[in-house]
Amino acid sequence: MRSFASLACLTALLALSSPAAAQDYSARVARILKTTPLIDGHNDWPEVLREREGDARWTMDLTHGLDKRPEPYNTDIERLRRGMVGGQFWSVYVSADLPGLEQVKQTLEQIDLVHNIVARHPNDFALARTADDVRRIHRAGKIASMIGVEGGGQIDNSLSVLRAYHALGAGYLTLTHSRTIEWADSATDEPKHDGLTPFGEEVVHELNRLGMLVDLSHVSEATMRDALRVSKAPVIFSHSSARALDDHPRDVSDDVLKLLAQNGGVVMVNYALPYVSDAYRRWSADRAAEKTRLNAPPFGGLYIGQPEKAAAALAEWDKAHPAPPVTLSDVADHIVHVAKVAGVDHVGIGSDFDGVGNSLPKGLEDVSTYPALLAELMRRGWSDADIRKVAGENVLRVMAQAEKVAASMANELPATKPISAAP
Repeated sequence: MRSFASLACLTALLALSSPAAAQDYSARVARILKTTPLIDGHNDWPEVLREREGDARWTMDLTHGLDKRPEPYNTDIERLRRGMVGGQFWSVYVSADLPGLEQVKQTLEQIDLVHNIVARHPNDFALARTADDVRRIHRAGKIASMIGVEGGGQIDNSLSVLRAYHALGAGYLTLTHSRTIEWADSATDEPKHDGLTPFGEEVVHELNRLGMLVDLSHVSEATMRDALRVSKAPVIFSHSSARALDDHPRDVSDDVLKLLAQNGGVVMVNYALPYVSDAYRRWSADRAAEKTRLNAPPFGGLYIGQPEKAAAALAEWDKAHPAPPVTLSDVADHIVHVAKVAGVDHVGIGSDFDGVGNSLPKGLEDVSTYPALLAELMRRGWSDADIRKVAGENVLRVMAQAEKVAASMANELPATKPISAAP
């Protein structure tokens, strides 16, 4: 009897791993994404087009083949369709190291590029501002295109600039990028304010009034906590992962995940290797240290002034220290962890495609692979209802709630205090 039971269990396991089971997962994913738009919180395609293509970005073919270029892209229209994408926040990132006015200029050019891409491909894209827009566009068989401004420095300390971005369609502001700014601390720079300054709190308030989402990816934990305390609307992390699995300051601690659940917000899990795998993060730091040891300008380095020798020595180091593997399953681990700590209502997907080159987990190399990630969650026992939440329903709920908060603040006049006069 015991042998018969063991055989039955083995047969069931084999059935689950069979091609028929895999096909069932694919069919389930397709059914879900027919009625629930899959929404990615962060894709850097417009910025990389600007960086690599120059003026050709305004006219080049974006439909297919961008994975075959000398510097492959993670994104083109054909692969977005294969990935069953229903909505995308396009990042309009510019370097945090630029002067403020130059950041504003380049941000406007990036926003203009998103509008241009949508206008050139009206059968594939449509601009969306609201949750209802996203659902309507998805029902029409198009990809709802939203805009995320990836860095508080891009408003150049001006609430008027923030309002101008909103008028042009921006749906979220990431409070910092890689640098601490005059009103908020970054996760990857020296803190100066212990979170948000009074002007930073004013920025959050104005985002709430406008109905723009407050994005806490890239900010320090103190900034996260301040923004969660101040915001009247749910916040997002447009592309961050779980710090309990990878102790990177770009990721979100369990304590903050619990605060996020109280706020009603969502963490959209990132694919970037250093934010997914702690082993990879440590390997990457070791490799950077070795590269510096070999060729550190201007005075140090074992092979300073000898780039060929330095490159050869680094290649030998790479051979002796291969990068730890990172896979789709590791990303699924982060989604599961966020759901476990904050709840399944508070997790989504924020790939960072075209923002990290081709340093991506195996199985998640481009925008065609979202269904494979959802299928992995199904293999782990996730229900169709939960898959709908992580695919898009959670962030649509956040958008709708932010719209309600903005409506409740409609009688407030726009904030006008400059940074120097914030209370």
